[in-house]
Amino acid sequence: MAPSSKNTEPLWFKDAIIYEVSVRAFYDSNGDGVGDFQGLIQKLDYLEDLGINTIWLLPFFLHPKR
Repeated sequence: MAPSSKNTEPLWFKDAIIYEVSVRAFYDSNGDGVGDFQGLIQKLDYLEDLGINTIWLLPFFLHPKR
């Protein structure tokens, strides 16, 4: 089925500035040496000032030895 010609809503990803983030390596908010979500939240305004409007979080997994 062809897209409707009435649909003028832009596709968000065509104009997106995407920044890929490894949370563990991005920003440490509590000084334990490991980046965390609170650190990412604290830097959202900074990322927005850079022109980033989309954040792609890399997957994270629990390690069996941690």
